[in-house]
Amino acid sequence: MLSRACRSTALALAFLLAGCATQAPAPQAPKLPDGLRADVAVLETTDLHSNILSYDYYKQKADPTVGFERTVTLIRKARTQFTNSFLFDAGDTIQGSVLADYQAQVQKVDCGQELAMYKAMDAIGYDGGTIGNHEFNYGLSYLSQVTGTPMNVDGGATQRCAGPHYPLVLANVYSARDGKPIFKPWTIVDRKIAAFTPDGSELSVPLRIAIIGFAPPPIMQWDKQNLEGKVTVTGVVEAARKYMPEIQAQHPDLVIAILHGGLNTAPYTNDMENGGWYLAGVPGIDVLLLGHEHVDFPGPRFAHMQDVDDQHGFVRGVPAVMGGFFGKDLGVVKLALVRQQDHWAIDKTKTFSQVWPICPPVTVAGKPTVSPSNCVPADPQVSLTVDKVHQAAIDYVNTPIGQSNVRMSTYFADEGDMSALAPVNAAQIDYAKQELSSAHPELANVPVIASAAAFRTGFGGPDDYTDVLPGPLTLRSAADLYFYPNTLTAVKLDGAGVKAWLETSAQRFNRIDPSATGEQPLINAKYVGFNFDQIQGGIAYVIDVSKPVGQRIVKLTYLGKPIKPSQTFIVVTNNYRASGGGHFPGLDGTNVVLAAPDGTREILARWLQAHPSLDAKDLPRTSWHFARLKTRGTVVFTSAGDKQAIAETDGLHIIRQLRDNGDGTAVYAIDLSH
Repeated sequence: MLSRACRSTALALAFLLAGCATQAPAPQAPKLPDGLRADVAVLETTDLHSNILSYDYYKQKADPTVGFERTVTLIRKARTQFTNSFLFDAGDTIQGSVLADYQAQVQKVDCGQELAMYKAMDAIGYDGGTIGNHEFNYGLSYLSQVTGTPMNVDGGATQRCAGPHYPLVLANVYSARDGKPIFKPWTIVDRKIAAFTPDGSELSVPLRIAIIGFAPPPIMQWDKQNLEGKVTVTGVVEAARKYMPEIQAQHPDLVIAILHGGLNTAPYTNDMENGGWYLAGVPGIDVLLLGHEHVDFPGPRFAHMQDVDDQHGFVRGVPAVMGGFFGKDLGVVKLALVRQQDHWAIDKTKTFSQVWPICPPVTVAGKPTVSPSNCVPADPQVSLTVDKVHQAAIDYVNTPIGQSNVRMSTYFADEGDMSALAPVNAAQIDYAKQELSSAHPELANVPVIASAAAFRTGFGGPDDYTDVLPGPLTLRSAADLYFYPNTLTAVKLDGAGVKAWLETSAQRFNRIDPSATGEQPLINAKYVGFNFDQIQGGIAYVIDVSKPVGQRIVKLTYLGKPIKPSQTFIVVTNNYRASGGGHFPGLDGTNVVLAAPDGTREILARWLQAHPSLDAKDLPRTSWHFARLKTRGTVVFTSAGDKQAIAETDGLHIIRQLRDNGDGTAVYAIDLSH
């Protein structure tokens, strides 16, 4: 049943008189005949991360496999195919590209200037959206300004600036000053739609949709330096239950929950990152729009999940969709509505969800493969809206900062090539030592080591790797080496804590059985690459992938001597990790000794400028390797194709390419016996 009104008119009136409702009283809907039918498409984008154009700012070339300008082509197609459609965005919209960083940190947009991402979205027209975790990366002041949302929080904008031309809703983040939501928690979208009587006659009828939005609760950890003491967060289920009576008092025909989160059937907690499965169980929610996980739903990732239909797109009986990331896809929920007993109901036998890719896969050697030549064309209107700032961002990141005599890449970062992590760790160590000498002279004799992860290891496709060639370095090089706008943070740990950190990172690998005769994948695809931290700075260790999780770090030393469990270290990392991001043991923000105001990327750029002719001797040595392991079968992994020579140059002679996948990637073998 779609219209979940209050149990009685008196109850609805009580909510209104109590001041609970944030909308004007619902208008009296005209009586519509039973048997009326209407198909409504709910379209979704999510995790666009300001990938407006099909362009790779790091490699300075077009990339037709990403980009909102191509998603718009699919949106126009959907609007042609479906007479009735609504378009929503599920967050992580304003951060994630060079263009986004340029507008937030370099040439900041002023109050009267609309953000490029929102300008592009307004060009196609949205009906609503929510806020993701990465929206908070640039701070509440910036978020308040660019969304056109005055906020009663420390640093929040008090005037209304230029923002998107569609409503943003967020129900589970509140001001620490007054306890009120920093965004409107929910709103109503009213629209006339085409409906059809049983005899085929067309009627124009009203459809009243309520939308309510949710961010992942762990933002309080991930962006602690931006949010602590300024906002509070509740769980998504608690927020939904809090506001559902207000929404129901408005008698909507549909309630759409827009969650920047995915699906997890683990026991529910109020800080659950991906609470969509539980949100679907809140009475009154009719449609669920998902995000954050950078995967497609419906899709095979969710096969065998309890009460989830990964073919037709239902979560606990609720139609749902998650439309990929970076503008690679459009989520589509096709709702079949039927009028029954004076309300709209969903005919679930004729309702389904789909994810439309901008690059429909083609079959190569019997496998579905993404081919750039098979991508839909870009919509020309989008580039016209952002062309000037796009070119300005390109000009900025091409600012020279030095010269390198070494190649720094992440093609084999999971296999021990630390060339792209070494400059990050070197810069972090230098900065921390300088700052700590004055801020904490009592720590002068404590060893300082640093942790970094390879952010680009092929998750987004064969071009999604860092690769800084020998030659001139620019700000683009620093942005390629350090992808996120994190700030530098240092924590104090003992030797046992350092080992626990590394053991957690080593979950990146599957357990390898030496006696198995078939191929064994080295990489655990369920453990994301940006959580595979690698520590340098006098430390050395060996990873034994034949051992179970928690027992893989062997021969852990500092300056050649075994690390004692009680030995003290300063580990330099980023604010995300130090505040608990990734759920590493001993990292919860309580042991921070340095919280720098400077971004890690900017620290790295200054370090590169201070080494105008970067050479291998300027970088810390590779700190780890795999334990020797003779296997009967072949241990394999996937990376970009035809890169074996890079592995050889960087000393990884144990790697050889086995076969080309035909999609820009290749399968490699790694010989762990040497």
